[in-house]
Amino acid sequence: MTSTPIRPGLVLWLMGPTSSGKTTVSNAVVKRLRDAGTPIIYFDGDEIRDFFGDNLGFKPEDRLRVVSTLIHLAGKVSTAGAHVIVSALTANPDARKLLDERLGDAAIGYIQCSIDTCTERDPKGLYAKAKSGEIDTLVGYNTENPAYENPYFVLDTEHDPLDALVDQSLDFLHSSGRGLIHGG
Repeated sequence: MTSTPIRPGLVLWLMGPTSSGKTTVSNAVVKRLRDAGTPIIYFDGDEIRDFFGDNLGFKPEDRLRVVSTLIHLAGKVSTAGAHVIVSALTANPDARKLLDERLGDAAIGYIQCSIDTCTERDPKGLYAKAKSGEIDTLVGYNTENPAYENPYFVLDTEHDPLDALVDQSLDFLHSSGRGLIHGG
């Protein structure tokens, strides 16, 4: 009996500032793909942070632990042949380096959105807390959140509607030959 080797699944990693729309875009891409019959697993940075609970703060080493955990999970799922979407801030250079080293074949999309617009959205009230001095660890407000230097594609959540952002994501994945066929 001859077995067919399992083809690794695609990893799509969406990064960008807090409240830029990473989760919203990711959920919409996942829905579109699942509706088209494409199995896909979604991991969000906040889920990992919630899993670790109070044992995880917002220091650089804590942020790196979140990204490292997401990289590990995405790699395992991809190796099993399933597609993965990850949404995570991924702002620190060490986190981005780790992502490149361990998941170098991941398709990285950068969510572009001004901090002013992120502050207006602020669904968790984090920018308000940073402004009042209640927290001093908000990347993009208290510290710089540099744009990713070489993303595969950029999604402008400040100016483009959600359906267009989903279309752009899927068009990129399809045209790049990244193994994601369904979802159009």
